[in-house]
Amino acid sequence: MPDRTDPLPPRADGMPTVSAYVIAYNEAEKIEAAISSVLWADEVILADSHSTDGTIEIAERLGARVVQIDFDGFGKLRNSAIAACRGDWIFSLDADERCTPEARDAILAVVADPGSADIWRVPRRNWFMGRWIRHCGWYPNFRQPQLFRNGRMHYDQLPVHEGWIPAEGAEVRVLPADIWQMPFRDLGEIQHKANRYSTLGAEKVLARGGGGSMLWAVACGVHEFLKHYVLKLGILDGWPGFVISLGAGEGAFYKHAKAYVSRHRASPPPIQAVRRTDG
Repeated sequence: MPDRTDPLPPRADGMPTVSAYVIAYNEAEKIEAAISSVLWADEVILADSHSTDGTIEIAERLGARVVQIDFDGFGKLRNSAIAACRGDWIFSLDADERCTPEARDAILAVVADPGSADIWRVPRRNWFMGRWIRHCGWYPNFRQPQLFRNGRMHYDQLPVHEGWIPAEGAEVRVLPADIWQMPFRDLGEIQHKANRYSTLGAEKVLARGGGGSMLWAVACGVHEFLKHYVLKLGILDGWPGFVISLGAGEGAFYKHAKAYVSRHRASPPPIQAVRRTDG
């Protein structure tokens, strides 16, 4: 059996090969739809962090190769996933994202063109609370580039909202087709993600010397809410826009508040054993 680092065999039609990787941890409800949307790729990799809810079994049933990666921040996770990819091109997908037929066709057109740019950012359309979100800064919505030639991009080591680092001279363009994102299953998942991401984000705040003021945490939360709801026109998205904006504000507040609590951590006063004094 070939080593996982060996390149994929050449295609019969001479086209460059594409590896699609999906990162996941306990995403059994979402992983089938995500992987099913990239079955056109020459290899599909599940970059898993020891899921226990059936995610691995679903991915293997669909033909994905599962690579186990200990979670130590998203930057390291994505770099490890890239290292497992054997194709000429790499397409990155998260478990809550779906590659559309239009995006597939645009990706294959890029791959087929020897003169195409090395790195491509991919616009996302977000579905939330029963509607497509058109404002709040959510459309078009971008994260790190999701399509790139193997070896022409990597990520920094930040634990969350990781940055990306292009190779010297790499050209960056925008793919002319959307993928879909279903970021939250319900309102409970918003709270769960906000808690997880604010904890990871607090590490970044502390690393740059922040966390000195609860007033600053309040100000950051208010700022993020107003930025999404007013400046980015979340108000035009109705109640979904309000919930998104509130979640953004809450996440910003707790990120800085957790940093403050961590920086000013104090042990509770000790107490001695308390016994009855009568008799």
